[in-house]
Amino acid sequence: MQEINQIQKYWEKIMSRLLEQEDEMWLHNKVKNLDSQGIRIERATFRIKPYHRCAYERQSTLRYMLSLSLLLKDHRHFYLEEGIYEGRIWFEGDKIKHHMIQTETTSSEENPCLPEFSDKESRQRAPFTYNRRDAVRYAERWWDSYNPAYRHFDVDCTNYVSQCLRAGGAPVWGAPNRSRGWWYSGSNWSYSWSVAHAFRWYLSGARQGLTATEVSSAHELSPGDVICYDFEGDGRFDHNTIVVKKNKDGMPLVNAHTSNSRHRYWAYEDSTAYTPSIQYKFFRIGD
Repeated sequence: MQEINQIQKYWEKIMSRLLEQEDEMWLHNKVKNLDSQGIRIERATFRIKPYHRCAYERQSTLRYMLSLSLLLKDHRHFYLEEGIYEGRIWFEGDKIKHHMIQTETTSSEENPCLPEFSDKESRQRAPFTYNRRDAVRYAERWWDSYNPAYRHFDVDCTNYVSQCLRAGGAPVWGAPNRSRGWWYSGSNWSYSWSVAHAFRWYLSGARQGLTATEVSSAHELSPGDVICYDFEGDGRFDHNTIVVKKNKDGMPLVNAHTSNSRHRYWAYEDSTAYTPSIQYKFFRIGD
């Protein structure tokens, strides 16, 4: 198909001048941020997977998935940053008219009622044993695929993080009330399990089951901890990630779903959803 060849050539051109190009500003920002940290891109590879085409007369639109892999050198250490992003490209005849990449998809769900997520009658938090290694192992196993034991959501970031925490031994509670606690049970689950905003508020107030401590900076987090993102800074949290490792400066690298990504720098300044008003919440799990 001619359109696929055009997309292939488009991305070959982008990759050939990765350090200079500004056609894809999200990628430009990613490269700039890596460079500011002293991290060098040793190799960049990509793969295109088209999945929907619509055509009318001389105009056509093609949707595709872009898989991007960056081999990074952080002083003496090497690691891969990987991501799978949704692209859409418009053609006029055989020429590209417009192109768009979306690296994040935020939830359109209404805010569920929040007050019952935490157990306000419990003054002290109930301790639990959290196996960070198991949580990170799960995050690495399923970053680019979906565990059939759980439902796959269109906006899957919080569901994925919840699964990781559960794999690390975080206890569930509150079923069958969807507005209470944090839990998943076959065909039903709490809002806090799958909705980004609900999960953020649950972590702030829970005193039993899965509990967390809010800290002031990303530097204080360890693998297995969680970052919540309010891209617009409007008080509604849109996205969640899990920390899977730290870079040479002790800053988190995270995994996420929806736009599936692995070993991404925590601040998301390379995101198409990023705004200067972005707000973060940092949670140490089980502390």
